[in-house]
Amino acid sequence: MTSILILNGPNLNLLGTRQPEVYGATSLSDIEQNCANWSAKSGCPVTFAQSNHEGALIDHIHAARNVRDGIILNAGAYTHTSIALMDAISSVGIPTIELHLSNVHAREDYRHVSYIAKVAIGIICGFGPQGYIMALEAIKSHVED
Repeated sequence: MTSILILNGPNLNLLGTRQPEVYGATSLSDIEQNCANWSAKSGCPVTFAQSNHEGALIDHIHAARNVRDGIILNAGAYTHTSIALMDAISSVGIPTIELHLSNVHAREDYRHVSYIAKVAIGIICGFGPQGYIMALEAIKSHVED
């Protein structure tokens, strides 16, 4: 049975109140509940973690090795800066999807660079909270094929 880790990075704990004009009014708790509902319907176990600390995110990626079949990573701003997260994903060999609520390509130039994309199987961005369900469907399909 496919098991997925949904990992959220810095400032995502503030969803729903942080820049709602960019990220919407849905909280991280709401997103997790939507994903849990998807999990119950699909029979695919999903676990969640969030940290504002790069090292903690790396620890979650390492802990997923030989335990999870896929990772969905919204690394927030670390997407554009963290070679360490890129290396962690590459090191564990778990298929990973990069996820963003906003369309990072329609935003500031520095958001157009992604270290995570270099080791991800794909990227989903710009679809708001629905992107998490899209990513779950995509990673499940990828792993089971």
